Amino acid sequence: MSDRLAVLSQYFLPKQALSTIAGKLAESEAGSLTTRVIRWFVQRYGVDLSEAVDADPISYRSFNEFFTRPLRAGARPLADAAFLCPVDGAISQFGAIEHDQIFQAKGHRYSTVALVGGDRPLAARFENGAFATLYLSPRDYHRIHMPVDGRLTRMIHVPGALFSVNPATARGVPGLFARNERVVCVFEAGFGPFVLILVGATIVGSMATVWHGTVNPPRVREIREWRYDDQQIVLKKGDEMGRFLLGSTVVVLFPKDTLRFNPAWAPARPIRMGEMMATPAERSRRTPEGTGDNSGRT
Repeated sequence: MSDRLAVLSQYFLPKQALSTIAGKLAESEAGSLTTRVIRWFVQRYGVDLSEAVDADPISYRSFNEFFTRPLRAGARPLADAAFLCPVDGAISQFGAIEHDQIFQAKGHRYSTVALVGGDRPLAARFENGAFATLYLSPRDYHRIHMPVDGRLTRMIHVPGALFSVNPATARGVPGLFARNERVVCVFEAGFGPFVLILVGATIVGSMATVWHGTVNPPRVREIREWRYDDQQIVLKKGDEMGRFLLGSTVVVLFPKDTLRFNPAWAPARPIRMGEMMATPAERSRRTPEGTGDNSGRT
């Protein structure tokens, strides 16, 4: 099937209904049937179960339990770097935000305002900043970790569409990551704010964070927001911050003059959680406020 036909068909699919059904099936505990589905999935997508705490498919009670499996100790050593890659997967795009525009794919850009759910003051904090869009394929480890120390201040759930987020769809659907359902997690660090955005997709049953649990369902029509200004929710670099129940994409935003990306990074390059994502720009070389000493700076 051509990219164009595959993308066109998504406009007509009942994506919300399919995602709801997939979520319910993925959380069901169906004994030997669950095990057979997991074995098929492992073979179909080449999942490396040797990295998991439990490598035996029969030990997982549900597909969700398998899909969000933890890794064994030492499977993802953390690089001695100021900014770590937060996920396993592949780089979709990364680089500079041009005023408020993020590059999606050839011919497509979208605004930071749209991405964060219409919050212009929040988006303005990333004007001419930096972004990274990281795609998690079905075979990947699906927990999301902190790229740097941060104190949580807000979480925003933005309802939206549920297009696939694979490379073909990114090339074919304008504003894809600002159209799909997403969870915007806002943190403060020593250099200022940064945002981790969990983007939903077709058959993604739900997205969850370690401080809230499952954010969706419910799938609602209105934007929802939680504020944590009066709480000290501080996560360290490398800590788990969330997970996808079925795979998707993470978008990370940083302010202007905060970092320089790893020179080895390039679009479509495979990535692993814990590898070096970036080094600090000169402006960011100061002691963090309220997040510890931010060890690992270069």
